Amino acid sequence: MLLVIVTLYIMIGASLYFLQERILFMPTVLPQDYQYEFNHPFEEVFLETADDAVINALHFKAEHSKGVIFYFHGNAGDLSGWGTIAEFFVKMDYDVFIMDYRSYGKSTGKLSEAVFYKDAQYGYNYLKQSYSDSEITLYGRSLGTGIAAYIASKNQVKLLILETPYYSMVDMAKSRFSFLPVRSILQYKFPTNEFIVSVVCPIVIFHGTDDGIVPFKSGKKLFGILPKSQATFFEIAGGGHNNLIDFEAYRNGIEKVLK
Repeated sequence: MLLVIVTLYIMIGASLYFLQERILFMPTVLPQDYQYEFNHPFEEVFLETADDAVINALHFKAEHSKGVIFYFHGNAGDLSGWGTIAEFFVKMDYDVFIMDYRSYGKSTGKLSEAVFYKDAQYGYNYLKQSYSDSEITLYGRSLGTGIAAYIASKNQVKLLILETPYYSMVDMAKSRFSFLPVRSILQYKFPTNEFIVSVVCPIVIFHGTDDGIVPFKSGKKLFGILPKSQATFFEIAGGGHNNLIDFEAYRNGIEKVLK
């Protein structure tokens, strides 16, 4: 029995280590000649990195722009779907810049935690050519919340908005695999809690109470380490992980924050 338990323990730990990219990231790939179609004007952008990767992005333009939202999307899909979500903010008179991570959509290159941050800074530098820091709002959703918090900690942005954020990826893994040394196993730690304490701009968090992917308590725990004079938390009663936009409380909250 002891041998069986030890064998299972090793197998589970090994699976988590070797399969973590498949667990964390679910990209869909688009052909390079794919033509995006949306209801609002946009420019397709290709950012070349120092290590020869290419990051595909979309830059939506509002008719009467109040600034730009740099949107970091979740762990699945590609810009053909996320671009539709970005249009929600264009309707509120904000330009939106959103990019696919490496291996997502038309973006190329190998993933690592470090390149998530480096590529995000490439995107921010691109925006700085057209906008001042005070015109840039960062918006992170799910996986993207850790990346948005990192960029906010390194730049003087106007506002940081986090939708369904995690305290850290290690904290998330501990809650599910408490019997494993997850800090040693995880290659992707995304320590949002460490980044966010260095953010100086206002921070707004939206989290649904029925989130089955990133528990509500994870977002509350993150909010708990922030000065209440700096941070605002919107609790979306009954909200899940992918449907906050369906709730009036979320839409009213976003309108209040952005307008």
